[in-house]
Amino acid sequence: EVQLVESGGGLVQPGGSLRLSCSASGFAFASTAMSWVRQAPGKGLQWVSSISSDGGSTYYADSVKGRFVISRDNAKNTLYLDLNSLKTEDTAMYYCVKDRLAWCRRTTCYTPQWVSWEYPFGGQGTQVTVSS
Repeated sequence: EVQLVESGGGLVQPGGSLRLSCSASGFAFASTAMSWVRQAPGKGLQWVSSISSDGGSTYYADSVKGRFVISRDNAKNTLYLDLNSLKTEDTAMYYCVKDRLAWCRRTTCYTPQWVSWEYPFGGQGTQVTVSS
């Protein structure tokens, strides 16, 4: 059974930083591309970032490029997302997802090959709130 456990969220002031973690089990993590998506209150899912299975390739949404950094530790079966220079509009529930995603619409996210992943994704998510 696929299990994804997100952690590291919290309340932070604008301009602050957080590190999110996603502990994965139940599948071959080291050979699986991974992604982060988020859902702001009252809005649909938004793709945030993806990383290849070996960590050699990373992809970011324009809204977070230059501020967020995705990484992984295959020895620990863990995915990370470093959130820097946080803005109030980054407030959302953050989820990790198996596969390399490219975009989302409402409750569905898609790979570049149009493979779809429906919410829920296997984890409970971690809440990030950016507020002064």
